[in-house]
Amino acid sequence: QPREDGHVGFLLSCYDAHLRYDRRTDTFTARYPPHGRKPAKEEEGVQWCRVRAAPLSTPAQDLHASGCLEDLRPGDHFEIQWRKNKDFPYGWWYGVVGHLEPCNANEHLCRCHEDDTIMLEFKHYAAGSRWRQTTVSRKDHREKGDETDGFYGGIRKLQTKDEISTWRRFWPVDVLS
Repeated sequence: QPREDGHVGFLLSCYDAHLRYDRRTDTFTARYPPHGRKPAKEEEGVQWCRVRAAPLSTPAQDLHASGCLEDLRPGDHFEIQWRKNKDFPYGWWYGVVGHLEPCNANEHLCRCHEDDTIMLEFKHYAAGSRWRQTTVSRKDHREKGDETDGFYGGIRKLQTKDEISTWRRFWPVDVLS
C-alpha cells in the first residue's frame, strides 16, 4: 500500500497496489488497479518510506467491519476507508477522533465516548474545509457519503505509536484548505 505522493490533499492516504522492486535504484514500481473507467496507473521510484503491508486482510473493494467503534474516544488515532465513488476501491485515510459540538473538550467533563455519534477529524485540513471532519454512528456505521464528497467506510483504531508516527511522518507543512 503506497502512500499518495502526488496531490498534497491526499498525503495522509494509502491505496492498494502491486509492487515490483528495482534493486538498481532500491525503489519500487507501484501499479495501481484501474479505478472506474480510468486505466491502471503505474508509478516508478516509490521509496521504501511510502510502502507498508496492508494492515488488514479486507480486500480494497470490500467494506471493513469496524470492530473498534465502542472503544473510540477523543484523541484516538484511526484509519478509515475512503473511496471517491462506488466504482473505486477503498484507500485508507488517517485521522484523530474529535470532540462533539456541545463538548468543551475538558477531559474531566467530556462525555463524547458515551454518545452514539463519533466525530472524525482530519486535522491536516483547515477548519471549515469540507474535508476537515465527518461524523459516523457508533452503533450502526456502514458506508457513508455521496458522489460529491466520496464515501467513508470501515474504521480501524491505530494501536501503536509506530503506526501513528508512520502516518505523522507524512504530515503536510501547511494546513490544507
